Amino acid sequence: MAYQAKLRVWRGDATSGELQDFEVEANEGEVVLDLIHRLQATQTPDLAVRWNCKAGKCGSCSAEVNGRPKLLCMTRMSTFDEDEVITVTPMRTFPVIRDLVTDVSYNYEKAREIPSFTPPEGLEPGEYRMQQVDVERSQEFRKCIECFLCQDTCHVIRDHEENKESFAGPRFLMRVAELEMHPLDDADRVEAVQSAHGLGFCNITKCCTEVCPEGIHITDNALIPMKERVADRRYDPIVWLGNKIFKRNGA
Repeated sequence: MAYQAKLRVWRGDATSGELQDFEVEANEGEVVLDLIHRLQATQTPDLAVRWNCKAGKCGSCSAEVNGRPKLLCMTRMSTFDEDEVITVTPMRTFPVIRDLVTDVSYNYEKAREIPSFTPPEGLEPGEYRMQQVDVERSQEFRKCIECFLCQDTCHVIRDHEENKESFAGPRFLMRVAELEMHPLDDADRVEAVQSAHGLGFCNITKCCTEVCPEGIHITDNALIPMKERVADRRYDPIVWLGNKIFKRNGA
């Protein structure tokens, strides 16, 4: 059965904006993005929203629904009461371009700061050999669709703009973890993840894991293991002693 849903949508740009109320027809089986499209078609043709696949795989339609980071195409209208006001706003962590579209270039800048996969010297493409058991741990991280909802919800940058320069955010700390756990990656990423990418800012609240539409266990399987490796490197007395001995022998 169709009914008139109540939407409260943020309209504006980088300089100013406001929440505007609308009533839009909603039908059985629809998602919030369907209503945003209907709103564009019937009332606000200039409403800006980013989307692509409408199947939860491109990560384009990220926004906030009732204050919670969500993919609009994966947020079903059936999860709301028919008389409930549904508030749709842009991702708060990133600068607004217009309406529901934000500037997520920060994320691509952080991606470029991470050194790429580094195979062992002399090993050519096509010669990579590894056991499935060795790649299973990092395989989960490759499900990421780069919706940046984990970046949006992370309070380290959501509430502290000044941290963006020195903090890569959960999505790219997970990328470092993926490479560090790769059986053929030869780069030493443990020191860099702390000093260059800001792992120490993370206090493992698991908010990134909670909003991930792919169900990736970002905190438990990526961030905490990397913190453990950093702690082993810096504070484990046996590792410290071994480093001293090897450094002395090298001298």
